[in-house]
Amino acid sequence: MSIEEIITYALREDVGDGDHSSLVSISADSRGKSKLWVKEAGIIAGVEIAERVFKTVDPDMQIEVYIPDGRSVQPGDIVLKVEGSVRSILKAERLVLNIMQRMSGIATTTRAYVHLLEGTSVRLLDTRKTTPNLRVLEKMAVRIGGGCNHRMGLYDMIMLKDNHIDFAGGLKNALEKTTAYLKAKKLDLKIEIETRSLQEVEEAMRLGGFHRIMFDNFTPEAVAKAVQIVNHCYETEASGNINQQTIRAYAKTGVDFISVGALTNSVKSLDLSLKAM
Repeated sequence: MSIEEIITYALREDVGDGDHSSLVSISADSRGKSKLWVKEAGIIAGVEIAERVFKTVDPDMQIEVYIPDGRSVQPGDIVLKVEGSVRSILKAERLVLNIMQRMSGIATTTRAYVHLLEGTSVRLLDTRKTTPNLRVLEKMAVRIGGGCNHRMGLYDMIMLKDNHIDFAGGLKNALEKTTAYLKAKKLDLKIEIETRSLQEVEEAMRLGGFHRIMFDNFTPEAVAKAVQIVNHCYETEASGNINQQTIRAYAKTGVDFISVGALTNSVKSLDLSLKAM
């Protein structure tokens, strides 16, 4: 879903046939100013999207940004000011806050993980564990926080996970079917395979025919051994139950990527507020 579609559908969901609270209490010609201020330390994200929400609601609204996406913020900081029709400001208020609080929470969590990887060459990846219809925004927030995006969806990369391999009758069958499918469809997609043991890593190396190999739910010690087996022949990725307490140990194994579902599926939103001036 595009950003334009997200904004359009979200406004339709919230406003329905009208913001009756504002219509009954605010005159049509009333103009005012509001400030978006920070109530909790973190990394701000979603400023660009907030501008688009305000302009979608009312192209005549004037927005002045003081703190752009990706900056550290502290309680009391003013991120932006908006001026225009009071009815329009109130119509956009909740959507702006919902988006920015969620995105800032993701960016803040991502930045914390990135700091734990300092001094290593490991790249931090997100996953598909995102809120339905909000993936483009949540993955944008990961980038703002300093992380990298894994595939956007099921369509832009082949990823043979445990269930694919088991249902296909094994890794050899899964890879052969993948190669035939891509050739028949004339698709140029990278292939990633998931492994669950060192034995599967060794089997994968005998077979070849992929671009990246994932070590799923391996211990750091097992990842280190797997990385040695692969020996830079393919990109390597560690995944599964990796958190802020363990990620440094995984980073020291020499793996290329670490994917963390918690970047998007269990974050706390950053506390922000939009108040009249």
